Amino acid sequence: MPSKRTVKISSRALSKLAATRPLPYPFPLLDVEKGRVRCGEGAAFISRKRINFEDLVPYSCPPKMVVQNFVVDLNKALVFQVGHLGEAYEEWVHQPIVSKEGPRFFENDFLEFLTRTVWWAIPVIWLPVVCWFIYNSIQMGLSCPHVALLVVLGIFIWTLLEYTLHRFLFHIKTKTYWGNTMHYLLHGCHHKHPMDGLRLVFPPAATAILLMPFWNLVKLMSTPSAAPALFGGGLLGYVIYDCTHYYLHHGQPKTEVPRNLKKYHLNHHFRIQDKGFGITSSLWIKFLELFLHQKWMPKVCKLLSRVAYVRWLK
Repeated sequence: MPSKRTVKISSRALSKLAATRPLPYPFPLLDVEKGRVRCGEGAAFISRKRINFEDLVPYSCPPKMVVQNFVVDLNKALVFQVGHLGEAYEEWVHQPIVSKEGPRFFENDFLEFLTRTVWWAIPVIWLPVVCWFIYNSIQMGLSCPHVALLVVLGIFIWTLLEYTLHRFLFHIKTKTYWGNTMHYLLHGCHHKHPMDGLRLVFPPAATAILLMPFWNLVKLMSTPSAAPALFGGGLLGYVIYDCTHYYLHHGQPKTEVPRNLKKYHLNHHFRIQDKGFGITSSLWIKFLELFLHQKWMPKVCKLLSRVAYVRWLK
């Protein structure tokens, strides 16, 4: 165990610190001592000189947690356990455990391997694919400025997709066995173990499967020459997102913009988990706050859906 001293932090001190960096307050914290876990209000590991966020351990549960007569054993594969939590799953999954070492998901070693991904695998695997799609559009006769515009448009569309998926799919409320299980695999595991470095980025195998319907949708909505560049831009947006997401959890930003992004995102994990759904930016949050509640918005959405339907018929 690291040579750090265990101290008590008063509520006043926590409130003061929370104003400058995103602490997991007001969650109770766990005090880890001699390998044993015990609940302690306001207890946390800190370094001798300054508070180290990654060493703060928010209250989640002991190695075994009894919920509705079911025991969740964190020392065993979790995926097929969490479904039994029923309605209690929502509360359980949003009580994070801060540790760089994540739990085991599956008993099967191959399935377990597929759930673990180092962050640099994302650009190494997907950037060549991005280049290949962009090159295809150039080969079909599109000029470089036209291709560049489509790539930027693809990145912009990705920011909307990122926000929409995070808000309306990743944070859907579930209570059935398979609903809880699928949600835990999709996003719940990230909220339960937010500092697990091998499960911060999306596994390439799952990404490849999900890319197929998106590619077909892009081909449906655009011309044959524009589709590859537009899709490549969206995929580039995803790569930027995943690398940014990892950095916000494990990086130590020095400048104001990434520091604010880190604070904004960690607040989503540890303080207000039903807010802050944008990760690479708060663009769509501001947009929705401004336009979503306008009376003319339903008419615009209806018009856009009709245009898309007519395009599909063609």
